[in-house]
Amino acid sequence: MRDFTVLGIETSCDETAAAVVRGAAPGPGVILSDVIFSQLEEHRPYGGVVPEIAARAHVEMIDGIVERALADAGLAIGAVDAVAATAGPGLIGGVMVGLVTAKALAMAAGKPLVAVNHLEAHAFSARLSEGVAFPYLLLLASGGHCQLLAVEGVGRFRLYGTTIDDAAGEAFDKTAKLLSLAYPGGPAIEALARSGNPKRYKLPRPMRGREGADFSFSGLKTAVRHLTLAEEIDAADVAASFQAAVIDILADRTRAAMAMFRRDFPQCAVASFVLAGGVAANGAIRMALGRLAADEGFAFRVPPVRLCTDNAAMVAWVGVERAQLGLFDSLGAPARARWPLVSKSTAA
Repeated sequence: MRDFTVLGIETSCDETAAAVVRGAAPGPGVILSDVIFSQLEEHRPYGGVVPEIAARAHVEMIDGIVERALADAGLAIGAVDAVAATAGPGLIGGVMVGLVTAKALAMAAGKPLVAVNHLEAHAFSARLSEGVAFPYLLLLASGGHCQLLAVEGVGRFRLYGTTIDDAAGEAFDKTAKLLSLAYPGGPAIEALARSGNPKRYKLPRPMRGREGADFSFSGLKTAVRHLTLAEEIDAADVAASFQAAVIDILADRTRAAMAMFRRDFPQCAVASFVLAGGVAANGAIRMALGRLAADEGFAFRVPPVRLCTDNAAMVAWVGVERAQLGLFDSLGAPARARWPLVSKSTAA
């Protein structure tokens, strides 16, 4: 199958990004350019992403970011095979900016459009970086999502577990706020935890040992809040204890999903376990889940850190995979605030 070259655009949250990727399934692909403008400084005073500020910044930055991505790749828009953009889920104002830009470029250049599910982009990031073959087990953990899925193919997912309340990344951000740490909370917690005692505070591990592979993080977050209100705390020890609890929860739920995956795909002699999403940038989590994978006989695959957080290269890669199958979208493709990969009602 021939290589495809795709321009990808990502604007689902607070990064304005564009990239050009070339390759063929199952990968790995070649990233010809990868441009990201982070709005971190704009949102830092508010301790989180403000949708209106994000959407306005996307409008201001998107044209220049796309122009630079094409220039860095040494290509004109007419040289790409397709234009791909995140069409959801995400902050709807931002999603609309990127998707409308992609539609305009596709129409002007006479190129097909691929409307990409942001979660599928994270799910396929390890195919872009390592060419991981289908099927594989995926833990997708980010600020807004925490799911365990079997990835069977393009548009084909089997849900084993999902969060019933907060996502892991959200719990990191909220705990960081309780500890008066800077936004974003995930890196701040990880950095502080390095100097802390993870056994100092007894924090709960919700859902651990329960049937299935669902997650819950709200009880852990609430326990941290009660702790900070009840006594004078050592912030580093709290951060370390919190991170240890998250790791225990993720490992327990992933172990359960590994058994489900083995049941459903007995033909996989060496099954792959992929960790993706923003939480995958946490080194302690990567290390712990790598050990779990080794213990359970799974090949551990995790994209480079720059492909774990939001980026346009992974969006472009989904464009490559879908373009190869002729799975294009009309210019009427909608922007979606919510767009699950698979509904809970159809889960395994």
